[in-house]
Amino acid sequence: MAEWIERLRDSTGRIGDKIKRQPRAGGEVAGTSTRKRLIIGAIALFLLVQFVLAWIWSREPDLFWVTGKDEAGRTVTGYSTTETLIRVSQTLLDKPGGFLSNDITPPSVLLDNMPNWEMGVIIQVRDLAKALRNDYSRSQSQSTEDPDLAQAEPAFNFNHDSWMLPASERKYREGISHLQAYLARLEDENQSETQFYARADNLREWLIVVEKRLGNLSQQLSASVGQVRVDTDLAGDRAAEMATPRSEDRLVKTPWLEIDDVFYQARGTAWALLHFLRAAQFDFEQVLQDKNAVVSLRQIIRELEESLSPMRSPLVMNGKGFGLFPNHSLVMASYLSRANSAVINLRELLDQG
Repeated sequence: MAEWIERLRDSTGRIGDKIKRQPRAGGEVAGTSTRKRLIIGAIALFLLVQFVLAWIWSREPDLFWVTGKDEAGRTVTGYSTTETLIRVSQTLLDKPGGFLSNDITPPSVLLDNMPNWEMGVIIQVRDLAKALRNDYSRSQSQSTEDPDLAQAEPAFNFNHDSWMLPASERKYREGISHLQAYLARLEDENQSETQFYARADNLREWLIVVEKRLGNLSQQLSASVGQVRVDTDLAGDRAAEMATPRSEDRLVKTPWLEIDDVFYQARGTAWALLHFLRAAQFDFEQVLQDKNAVVSLRQIIRELEESLSPMRSPLVMNGKGFGLFPNHSLVMASYLSRANSAVINLRELLDQG
């Protein structure tokens, strides 16, 4: 009997040891649940940070004040235009988030509104840099071009989506450095070879390009709803021909996925152009007064200011004509069309003797 009791004790002890060595299923479940919560929390925090950064980086920069005098308080012809071109370029690169068009990491790689806004700005920067190189700084077509402007203009025409080797920002900063060198020489009274010629024909040449840019954007914005248009491309010239024949009536419509792209490119164009025209008020003041064109320039500026009114909607609405919902593209097209009409009037005034 005693032997049987001893065996029973040994068996019970071995069973107890096995039970102690077995892992607790409840503890494993609790640990796994904690890890899942940590992973989900980390993902949620990452997404929240990305959302906040995307919201901050998608905000358009504020307008800045354009001045007609240099740091010494002197009035130097060409200072306002050149200095404004430099500041617009710097704002493009140094705004919250920096230059986003060539980014390959989130959240900027997922954004498209701000990169399109940047495209509108950089196109205007390129146009004015070209005008500065070819017209404003030269007395005539046979004169020598400024060496710094000859370097600045191609730097701004570098690809806007190059991430490295070299990065787009690097080339644009090179262009800014050359503009600053030109401006320093322009302010130096001893550098008589560095000039800015504020003539009516120079301003007119730049406005021709501005007119085409605004006309293109206003047409793309107007086509957001789609409409059948009569082809008038050859109107007014009986002998005119085109490379490929097409029907007189054709449907013109901006693709649905490109509507917000065109809208924000137009916003960037208006933002940059507004600063450049304010600068022209100072540098071409005498020319505008002689042509009685000051009011025409102010009208362009006013229309561009209205086109930059804050967006109250998180989305670019694309309502149909007189439908229930608004159409932001048509509103923007209206402002740009009126600004373009004023540009045409200003250019005609500058053409007059």
